[in-house]
Amino acid sequence: MANPSAAQAGTEAPDFTLRDGAGAEWRLSDHRGKVVVLLFYPGDETPICTRQMCSVRDRWEDYAATGAEVVGLSTNTVDSHKSFAEHHSLPLRLLADVDRKVADLYGAQSLIPGKVARSVFVIDAGGVIRHRDVRPLGLFRPKDDDTIKAIKEAQK
Repeated sequence: MANPSAAQAGTEAPDFTLRDGAGAEWRLSDHRGKVVVLLFYPGDETPICTRQMCSVRDRWEDYAATGAEVVGLSTNTVDSHKSFAEHHSLPLRLLADVDRKVADLYGAQSLIPGKVARSVFVIDAGGVIRHRDVRPLGLFRPKDDDTIKAIKEAQK
């Protein structure tokens, strides 16, 4: 069930630890001191998600220039993320939220039961959410320019 009060802009970002496509642990609190971007997406190798992640790849130089830590999260497995990243040469770390606990913690629930909403959270260096864009019906992906602008705003 959706938790609309979860992880709102202006509140402290809930901490979590997940494994990436290489099986390594990634903990949000380890990245305090820099802006972090969480890109929740419904699934690896699906048409819109693939376009979204490839768009991030194609704009990676712009993302990297901000100095932000940008990660993707979905309910796919570590192995699925590894394959997806290799298949599309994705430069960002993909985190496996297989039980959907982090998505639920952030209120990134889709209108489709059991699915993750396509969402963007930009967290400032102090751990506060500065930008929240949750799309319960994920037919349209967030624009990279909007995410990059939100990163720059969070750095002020």
